[in-house]
Amino acid sequence: MADWKEHGIRIIRAGELDTNTPQTPGMTRAAAITHARTGANKLWAGTVTVQPAARTGAHHHGELETVLYIIRGRARFRWGDHLEFVEEAGPGDFIYVPPFVPHQEMNARPDEPVEAVVVRSGQEPIVVNLDIESPEPAEPGAGPGPFHSKPN
Repeated sequence: MADWKEHGIRIIRAGELDTNTPQTPGMTRAAAITHARTGANKLWAGTVTVQPAARTGAHHHGELETVLYIIRGRARFRWGDHLEFVEEAGPGDFIYVPPFVPHQEMNARPDEPVEAVVVRSGQEPIVVNLDIESPEPAEPGAGPGPFHSKPN
């Protein structure tokens, strides 16, 4: 008989998220579901908070699939070979980012953070930065630079 107490469901409480993950200016990541914390092998899940008016540089996440669920705020996404497509998402919306899709994330509001849940199809923190200029104009006084830095 399986020992379900030790090898069953794991609950990670809100105050137990691990912020000892790669961080970048303008956003804060916190891991909840990882191999080390729960034994997960195929998924990574956590939270992300994007500060007002912050934005990333163009990037993709290799072969990983990503799902975001917006809890609070207004997120803007650009994607495509030249970041030519744009859409916004708000509380209750899910976003699916397929493997290898060039994209950019932004906080569409200058006055409140975006809070989201992030789930990825693997444990590796893959970020491939791309040298694609954003068609998105910079907000005056937008604060910190992109939260995925551009290549040097």
